[in-house]
Amino acid sequence: MRWSRAFIPTLKEDPADAEVASHRLMLRAGMLRQVARGIYSYLPLCQRVILKIDAIVREELDRIGAIELMLPILHPAELWQETGRWDLYGPLMMRLSDRHDRAYALGPTHEEVVTDLVRNAVRSYRALPLSLYQIQTKFRDEIRPRFGLMRGREFLMKDAYSFHTSAESLDATYEEMHRAYARIFTACDLDFVAVEADTGTIGGSSSHEFMVTAETGESDVVRSAADGYAANTEKAVSAPLIAPEAEEPKPLAEVATPDQMAVADVAAFLGTSPERVVKTLVYETDKGVVAVAIRGDREVNEVKLANLLDAQVVALAGEEVVKKTTGSPVGYAGPVGLPKGVRLIADETVRPLTNFVCGANKGDAHFTGANWGRDAQPGEWADLLLVRGGDPSPWGGGALELSRGIEVGHIFKLGTKYSKELSCNYTDENGADLPMIMGCYGLGIGRTVAAAIEQNHDADGIIWPRPLAPFEVLLIALNVDDATVREAAERLYGELQAAGIEVLFDDRDERPGVKFKDADLVGSPVRVVVGAKSLAEGKVEISLRRDRAKLPCTVAEVVGKVRELLG
Repeated sequence: MRWSRAFIPTLKEDPADAEVASHRLMLRAGMLRQVARGIYSYLPLCQRVILKIDAIVREELDRIGAIELMLPILHPAELWQETGRWDLYGPLMMRLSDRHDRAYALGPTHEEVVTDLVRNAVRSYRALPLSLYQIQTKFRDEIRPRFGLMRGREFLMKDAYSFHTSAESLDATYEEMHRAYARIFTACDLDFVAVEADTGTIGGSSSHEFMVTAETGESDVVRSAADGYAANTEKAVSAPLIAPEAEEPKPLAEVATPDQMAVADVAAFLGTSPERVVKTLVYETDKGVVAVAIRGDREVNEVKLANLLDAQVVALAGEEVVKKTTGSPVGYAGPVGLPKGVRLIADETVRPLTNFVCGANKGDAHFTGANWGRDAQPGEWADLLLVRGGDPSPWGGGALELSRGIEVGHIFKLGTKYSKELSCNYTDENGADLPMIMGCYGLGIGRTVAAAIEQNHDADGIIWPRPLAPFEVLLIALNVDDATVREAAERLYGELQAAGIEVLFDDRDERPGVKFKDADLVGSPVRVVVGAKSLAEGKVEISLRRDRAKLPCTVAEVVGKVRELLG
């Protein structure tokens, strides 16, 4: 493609509202333009990258026997009401009514629609297992669209769904999908990790996320290089933490702690360590108010708490609710002497503590010498710990390391969650009517584009991995009014195209500085520069975008050298 005939509207300055590198560089490199908050037009360079990812995805899913189809974007409310998710999705769902006042939604995901399709089309066990997938636009009314393609209101996604007669069949397809996803992100030349993850509003028994590692990632990931354990922090567990040394029980004593509310301040004031402090946090949930006791130096994992309670809403209570629940102001609640009827859940980190410090459920006062059993007893124990870097791996392989990642894929074992609610049944070999067992598998196409840039850029622009580059080679003709330069560049353009190499030919009548800045922005892996000075010596300059080391070679050697550099 000739740049002079292309549509690549680059920008000289960084857009004011772009917070991360991928958003900033996609706007500057002429890949995106915003239509409204969280809604973008994909310009030609972006579309070329998307088509490359699509092709990789299709190749790998076709390889494992998944079948591509296209499901509707517009979903009738009745389907979502059958599963209860019409209300559960809440304001994230974009809803509308037709001229007959029938309610619809723009699909944020397609479990209901695909399950409805299969329940009406498949009856016999002989037709199973069955895997269906599509690549399509999804809609979610994000409260705060941000980061370009990483959190938009309209986004491109590959979603797949599998239907089975047994858990063993689901397990086999799940593992096939897991391996297919690994091949997809490997083919994209991205550094990624698969981690255990929470199932969230999709539901099911287990799930894994595929994370592209990047400093700007939205998700925290812990992993152990020694034993291979990996999970996002919403799901992660650790081996038991090292507890303070146990002591002989001391008498419970109330002590004045005026204006001491933070754990570190209380510990310092009383001459102890935060590890010996039990902090009690009060939460408001749609299942009622609960109190959670956890070690003073650690934090509650609110996703684990929501899962334990089977709650959709979990939030720290405000001052009025804390006062009504415990009788104390914020910062002084504790497990000793909580009013009757208050549900107390204690994290496993506080179980081994002896003679611990805790709030006295009154202002400016704490207890010392508190012990479980004698002074307080939780209604239940649970793992509610938010795991962090340095914690011991649950698999016994040393300490966990914390990093950040961008979620680009998520796979789930759904079980019969949707098939039971939608009566998606099959008839087995004995004539019994049974619910199908399901899995679902999502992959963010746009997110993968953004993640690739987050992982591969510098201060000047994008550094595309070769498999995703919109063009493998950028051919730059300097001084296009020079007949010798123009003739050599045209010859190379033809030879590169004839060799099957994707080449963008910058034939514009622009200053060299403009061309080089734009070249850095769009980030083609290989750059070939034709200029009068080098041609006078019978040479052109080839360089890699990643290191910019210049490799002079003759015009006749260019195609061979480019092939070598592209691998």
